[in-house]
Amino acid sequence: MRRSPLLAGLATAALLASSLPAAAQDAPDPNRMPPSQDPARTANGLAQTPQMGWNSWNRFACNVSEKLIRDTADALVASGMRDAGYRYVVIDDCWQGTRDADGFIQADATRFPSGIKALADYVHARGLKFGIYSDAGTKTCGGRPGSQGHEYQDALQYARWGVDYLKYDWCSTGTRNAEEAYATMADALKATGRPILFSMCEWGNNQPWLWARKIGNSWRTSGDITDKWSGKHGYSWGLTNIVDMNAPLWPHAGPGHWNDPDMLEVGNGGMTDVEYRSHFSLWAIMAAPLIAGNDVPNMTPATHEILTNREVIAVDQDALGVQGRRVWKDGDREVWAKPLAGGGRALVLFNRAEAPAEIRADWAMLEVPASVTFAVRDLWAHRDLGKRRGSIAATVAPHGVVMLALKP
Repeated sequence: MRRSPLLAGLATAALLASSLPAAAQDAPDPNRMPPSQDPARTANGLAQTPQMGWNSWNRFACNVSEKLIRDTADALVASGMRDAGYRYVVIDDCWQGTRDADGFIQADATRFPSGIKALADYVHARGLKFGIYSDAGTKTCGGRPGSQGHEYQDALQYARWGVDYLKYDWCSTGTRNAEEAYATMADALKATGRPILFSMCEWGNNQPWLWARKIGNSWRTSGDITDKWSGKHGYSWGLTNIVDMNAPLWPHAGPGHWNDPDMLEVGNGGMTDVEYRSHFSLWAIMAAPLIAGNDVPNMTPATHEILTNREVIAVDQDALGVQGRRVWKDGDREVWAKPLAGGGRALVLFNRAEAPAEIRADWAMLEVPASVTFAVRDLWAHRDLGKRRGSIAATVAPHGVVMLALKP
């Protein structure tokens, strides 16, 4: 089959690039402006609302296989998750085998005997999109081949396979400049001509929210999440710690560029269903990517109910594209608010405490006159609460939330 001139040119460029030492390929030119300041740089136009999908890491880590991805794709359709908005099926680390004689990455033939192209075709045939993982260093966090020195080759290979999403990690990067490294892969993806959403997983070490708006579609704002309510666990953080890291970054999010507090742990067993509802509600009000990480074919009814709550999902996917923020805090009691298209607001009354607590949201917290009347709906009870003026209050369960939509 004849290749297009673009792909043929990319292949030549990739081979030339692969002959250079990795350090030389990423040495910043002292006379070149930082990529983020280049007026000619444009965003890729993807992720106008936060991306939604599923990723293998939180539940399965390196235990990935062709069968797992196929079964998950089928379950996303059968469970209604696809139709609720979860479109990307992303293989995380450990899918890679070795590079061929020309330096092109190949899949682990034992885990993926049919190859990545056939797997992507299977996912696409179910009305889903296909994602993959790599790393800006010489090796991935799981010790597989990274993309440093092979960015254009890898991007070309992904495009050939039909990849729609790249999660790009930050292990084994040495002294690499993060902005240059991520811009290089962004440019490589764009050069393929295929729309590929770019999810930057740099852990917030280099403050990507200050420079990545036209480079990535989302950027991690913290270390990895773990399936715990709070605390530091090795290199990972509990839910409330992640929330606190992400919260002050709200001014930097918007259509096409989102703060990413990491993937969802809903359904993985380390927290209660009440805590998982809080997890999902806070991610939605923070306009975070909603990337499920559970065992989809075997999820409980409670997990399914949380992940497919379309009223909560609608807050995350609101077209105005504003990240919600914490507007009031008193000890363990918090009020979060997010402006919505059409003049409404979403509210989360969040109780971090070990006992029930009454939490009140005053309209002044929303920068709305007390005389304004809102029609209020409880998004977890799925019922209308009538009209309210000036404030609204509720008793909130320990570690729980009450999530409300206010419509003018």
